[in-house]
Amino acid sequence: MELTGHWAICGALRNSYSIINLTLNRFTDKRCSKRSAGMAYELDWTKPKKSLSLTIQILNSLIYFMPWSLKIPLVQKDLPSHSKMNPQFTFGAPDELYSPILPGLPDDVAKHCLALVPRTNFPAMGAVCKQWRSFIQSKEFISVRKQAGRLEEWLYVLTGDADRMGSRWEVLVLGCLKNEQFLLPPMPGPVKAGFGIIVLHGKLFIIAGYLVYEGAGVVSADVYQYDSCLNRWSTLAKMNVARYDFACAEVDGKVYAVGGYGADGECLSSAEVYDPDKNEWTLVESLRCPRWGCFACGFEGKLYVMGGRSSFTIGNSRVVDVYNPEHHSWCEMKKGCSMVTAHAVLGMRLFCMEWKNQRKLSIFNSVDNSWNTVDVPVTGNSSIGFRFGILDGKLLLFSLEEKSDYQTLLYDPEAKPGSEWQTSAIKPSGLCLFSVTIKA
Repeated sequence: MELTGHWAICGALRNSYSIINLTLNRFTDKRCSKRSAGMAYELDWTKPKKSLSLTIQILNSLIYFMPWSLKIPLVQKDLPSHSKMNPQFTFGAPDELYSPILPGLPDDVAKHCLALVPRTNFPAMGAVCKQWRSFIQSKEFISVRKQAGRLEEWLYVLTGDADRMGSRWEVLVLGCLKNEQFLLPPMPGPVKAGFGIIVLHGKLFIIAGYLVYEGAGVVSADVYQYDSCLNRWSTLAKMNVARYDFACAEVDGKVYAVGGYGADGECLSSAEVYDPDKNEWTLVESLRCPRWGCFACGFEGKLYVMGGRSSFTIGNSRVVDVYNPEHHSWCEMKKGCSMVTAHAVLGMRLFCMEWKNQRKLSIFNSVDNSWNTVDVPVTGNSSIGFRFGILDGKLLLFSLEEKSDYQTLLYDPEAKPGSEWQTSAIKPSGLCLFSVTIKA
């Protein structure tokens, strides 16, 4: 089909994402069937003619609403029949060698178009074709959305049932979902506890743990991944060492798991790292001594392990073990927190709450390795603690007191002195066990 006279998109095309969204909705409404909780669709969109027709309609919609200052003429040029150019950069490449993401558009422009669609439509987009689904699952998709200024931040909260024998993941987003909540599909496998939770490239990792109904005697090495863009779970490579109550964190695009309890109840000093590009776990240098009930975070390319207990200390340890992946070695810092009940990382700072004093925030600044404390403006029983969440650059404190009238506290570290503390309407439906923020 002749494309002369049509217009392509330049950098500011982000302003027209809503038009793509409307076009996509019109086609999915006609040809898709609901598959699960309104989050995934099946779409028969395989014929090239239909694909090209859809692309032209999207372009026409974009052209109509786009300011003239953002339009650049796109003319299809005649290419030599024996062109030696890379097929990926050639409009005239044979179909068997190259299939464009959006027919009639260069792939970089097509990717930018897809990246402008609102996050709630990602599952439907992933059902259009394998090429779209592959792009949406990739790290590049997150990168393109970031460059376009279209990243959306959602808060995922693991809430416990009333009997505390089960749990479920729900999404809390203020404004984007009209303050409503929706549930994730159930986690695969048996119900577990003591597992690790990590976020990497828009995906949620559930690592190891022990089987709740079998007790701590049955320890798992299984790892599951939730794709927040496609709303689906998948299984990843198993760990080398089954463990629970261990520390885990992301450092430079890789996932580290350290210490914990093993399958026989023994305390572990072993550590391993997961490479998402290879889907592979590899053992690395072990801790100098076993450590369990601890947590970890990543700063400036290093892994910090703190809290919990260590076989080198009596009671709870304040020593911080620091792993340098570049040198494959551990060192230690003498000052840290002990008996930590909640923690969260915001920028270059770590926020902790200790069991002995749950009315103060302990804040670690990784720039100068310093600690300071901030009072939490609540009164009453000091044994009632909190779970932390991060949203929009602010720290959320979800109370563990099961009362319907409690309010979520919000701490803004960048606010003017005296106005750091506020309340938030964001609130999970049940007892908050853990929360993570995923940008996509």
